[in-house]
Amino acid sequence: MFNRKNIILQAITALTLAVILFAGCARFYEVTDPQSGKIFYTRDVDYKKGGAVGFKDAKTGSKIVLQSSDVKKLKSAEYNARVYSK
Repeated sequence: MFNRKNIILQAITALTLAVILFAGCARFYEVTDPQSGKIFYTRDVDYKKGGAVGFKDAKTGSKIVLQSSDVKKLKSAEYNARVYSK
């Protein structure tokens, strides 16, 4: 019934599914401040009352709130290229 091989196979299957589900839920954003033209990158955007957005800048780690912004979703590869490029 429950031999070691079946338990290991079930554990591997469960971990693989968890990784796939987690990767599918990842979100990446480019946030532009239209006033200054400055571009920020983040993994989470907090939409606040009055149209403001709050987020943590991926490059600096700073917490930022913008009253006016343009938010664009990015693909993982695009986000990584922009955040981790020199």
